[in-house]
Amino acid sequence: MEFKHKPVMLQECIEGLRINEDGIYVDGTLGGAGHSKEIIKRLSKEGQLIGIDRDEEALQAAKENLKEYSNVRYIHGNHDNIKEILNDIGIEKVDGILMDLGVSSYQLDERNRGFSYLEDNILDMRMDKSQDLTAKKVVNEYAEERLADIIYEYGEEKFSRRIAKNICEYRKKEKIETTKQLVDIIEKSVPRNNKSGHPAKRTFQAIRIEVNNEIEPLYETVRKCIECLKSKGRLCIITFHSLEDRAVKKAYVEAKGKCTCPPDLPYCICGFKSEGKIITRKPILPTKEEQKENSRSKSAKLRIFEKV
Repeated sequence: MEFKHKPVMLQECIEGLRINEDGIYVDGTLGGAGHSKEIIKRLSKEGQLIGIDRDEEALQAAKENLKEYSNVRYIHGNHDNIKEILNDIGIEKVDGILMDLGVSSYQLDERNRGFSYLEDNILDMRMDKSQDLTAKKVVNEYAEERLADIIYEYGEEKFSRRIAKNICEYRKKEKIETTKQLVDIIEKSVPRNNKSGHPAKRTFQAIRIEVNNEIEPLYETVRKCIECLKSKGRLCIITFHSLEDRAVKKAYVEAKGKCTCPPDLPYCICGFKSEGKIITRKPILPTKEEQKENSRSKSAKLRIFEKV
């Protein structure tokens, strides 16, 4: 299956990065290289692009998409380990970092990945196929209370308790192996007059986030990214979930810092040192045109930070 993923807020990201043609840039969520292709087009031969992705199929697709460029390094890894990855390849600081935290269209549509609730697929949802935890393990092995908490917190699903209870009742009789089995359980758990889209949407999102540990390390990842930037380097992050956006916003605010001295003091004595400034006071949102053309962009938010 062809790796398709329409990059969200492409022009806004490119403008936000303020690309230096001889600089070093990291795409921490390389995917099919939609964003990266626009970055590398703006680099000279002295510039360098480092593409990181935990999905090996994404890396292969990116290599094909960027095959005309020689100044690209492809890393099979997790952006949560960005400092270690850069250290391993002998790079201390970079000019810009981009992270698009959304799941790709390819991953949603590929049958064997089990991300989508619209077809009957194997329950998997792993971005990195080498990891042990799968959606099948989550729904068949997690305790009812833990399942309910995950569905409520990561999916913002108000019927989480009922869904978790029905999952646990079902698996007493047989193992939940496919997306269709899970969708059927969810549909029987959610009232039919529910107007928040497909009844399985929120639960599938929650399980995907749990399988790929998308939220818990994010705050620390953002702080690490800021540490890896050169002076005037920029970090652009696109989020699709309120918890993601909250973690990014918190990391930016704390990296910016705040002087704690009394306002009447003529100079600072608290030792406050800012790591940089927040470029986007409010997040940048997709245009109405983009939202119409690409429905998966509707919940996207872009926040930009610049290193001091």
